Amino acid sequence: MTLHIVLSVLAAGCLTLAALQSLLLAIQERVLHLRRNGPRWESLIAALPPLQTMENLLFQLIAVGFGLLSAALLSGLWFIDNWFAQHLVNKTILSVSAWLIFGVLLWGRHRHGWRGQAATRWVLAGYAVLLFAYFGSKYFIEEYLSKNMG
Repeated sequence: MTLHIVLSVLAAGCLTLAALQSLLLAIQERVLHLRRNGPRWESLIAALPPLQTMENLLFQLIAVGFGLLSAALLSGLWFIDNWFAQHLVNKTILSVSAWLIFGVLLWGRHRHGWRGQAATRWVLAGYAVLLFAYFGSKYFIEEYLSKNMG
């Protein structure tokens, strides 16, 4: 069980970094496209690596996070008897959904060259689903189900 928890935390951490990298990449692209060259924007652009480097790092983080999330889901198969038990069904469905979103993004990048705003949207959507799987499902079970069941 410890392996599953460690893999889950590592996957969440790596994909959190990817989401933050995605936001930085989106800001950098927006500033470059708007061509606003005030001192504030110039210092931001100067502080960041080139756009291509930022994008390559983003997809490396996603690939590592996807691998860790895959391993976490697989390790859960060994330790959890019933993935669809009342207390795990939301977490299971949302975690697999996030895994699918990141998988589709990596496939789209490889097959169709997805990048830029499209990639940012996929990353943030996958991360939002993953966050809800980790934190929101507990809230949903504790708040919603306890009020409606009792």
